[in-house]
Amino acid sequence: MQPIHFTAGPVTLREFTTDDVAAVLAVYGDAAATRHMSFEPRTEDETRAIVERTIGAAQADPRTEYGLAVTRANDSQLIGFGRLALDPHQTRGATMGFALRPDTWGQGYGTATVRALLGLAFGPLSLHRVWGARSPANEASAATMNKAGMVEEGRIREHIQKAGQWRDSIVHAILDREWAGKQEVAGK
Repeated sequence: MQPIHFTAGPVTLREFTTDDVAAVLAVYGDAAATRHMSFEPRTEDETRAIVERTIGAAQADPRTEYGLAVTRANDSQLIGFGRLALDPHQTRGATMGFALRPDTWGQGYGTATVRALLGLAFGPLSLHRVWGARSPANEASAATMNKAGMVEEGRIREHIQKAGQWRDSIVHAILDREWAGKQEVAGK
């Protein structure tokens, strides 16, 4: 597959470059942005390693991980990180995740990011099912995934350990036919 450059509404998903480390650190190094994630804020060196690993994963053949920069379509400014990871236990399935800079929250970029990831998943990647997990306390993520058309499926008990504490995760998912139906309705 060619390098990813996928625009959907106000966001574009693109491949990372080594020049993106500082912009990714504005997300992964921020305590507010990582509050509901599975890890504590990252250092600059840790963030650089993540970006480098993501760039390397893009070169794999076959490619099983799509870690992508989320940029604003109007000015190309990197505002977040989106990810699709093909599920080795499910044919044509993937997990999805996203994180945005806190100063972009509440502006529709979260829903646009999820829709872009789903558009990529069900369009060029021809996937069947995409699911994502969130912290039970992350109501903003719940609203974002629901607004993008994902369905809450259930709870994974004690799924994540962070700061020495176990935390459940709430699963949201969508199937290709559900996505296609939502696109038909949106097009009318």
